[in-house]
Amino acid sequence: MNKDTAPSVQFVTIDADVAGQRVDNFLRTQLKGVPKSMIYRILRKGEVRVNKGRVKPEYKLKTDDIVRVPPVRVTEAVAPVNPKLDKVATLESHILFEDDRIMVINKPSGIAVHGGSGLSFGLIEGLRALRPDAHFMELVHRLDRDTSGCILIAKKRSALRNMHEQLRMGQMDKRYQALVAGSWPQNRFKVKAPLRKNVLQSGERLVSVSDDGKPSETRYRILENFSSATLVEASPITGRTHQIRVHCLHAGHPIAGDDKYGDTAFDQSMKKAGLNRLFLHAASIRFQHPQTGESVTFKAPLDKTLATTLERLK
Repeated sequence: MNKDTAPSVQFVTIDADVAGQRVDNFLRTQLKGVPKSMIYRILRKGEVRVNKGRVKPEYKLKTDDIVRVPPVRVTEAVAPVNPKLDKVATLESHILFEDDRIMVINKPSGIAVHGGSGLSFGLIEGLRALRPDAHFMELVHRLDRDTSGCILIAKKRSALRNMHEQLRMGQMDKRYQALVAGSWPQNRFKVKAPLRKNVLQSGERLVSVSDDGKPSETRYRILENFSSATLVEASPITGRTHQIRVHCLHAGHPIAGDDKYGDTAFDQSMKKAGLNRLFLHAASIRFQHPQTGESVTFKAPLDKTLATTLERLK
């Protein structure tokens, strides 16, 4: 929204798909690019009304509520993401599945899931630019910037709620492939180690195994052995930040190309095999389709870099 745009008051009638959402979160989808602090300010001042009455940020919207969305002037010009940008346009070829409820993407390595931290846009902003007519598009879960593979996008709020519930209940099955240093033990099927997240002054997140961390578990199985490395399948039972990467390090087998939790000498040898990125790939995801309830599985092929690295190690 440019600074010389003069927005007007909107009155939005809540439908069943939005019902149950907090009003502050609803406003963030209505007023894209508006800082959170401003949203809380207009709520506090009573500029937002639901059925002509004031509400608190935590108020949960109901079907047929009428929300007064005030005109908000954004002082900074927020440039929209251009769908013709090469990086955005190529996302189309990474869509594994799409219907009116969900989208499954084989996310390329090197793209963050959302903008911020100096990035003008991430995966979700790129997809919104590709699908300008989609009224709703949100990430169901996240992947680290350098991790590739299956990521789920909800195209309806009801689908997002349904899939978040599946995640909470442990009903979603996610399988990753990781190339790790050394020979993974035949009898090591899981790593259970509590994880604590630390945020450095720079804003960088570093995770470590700590007794006062959150309970975390990853299950493993060996897919292929090489002379100095092992290709493993990792299935996270919990969903902590950097979980698979830190659990591999904790087990003594860091992931190839991991600039935070890796092994420099191992990474150098893998570079000779052509690996120039983190070898962590969300290979498959299984869940119940939010509309039909049937179990669906999607698989994401390895990109050229990862596939070539494995060929060279044989």
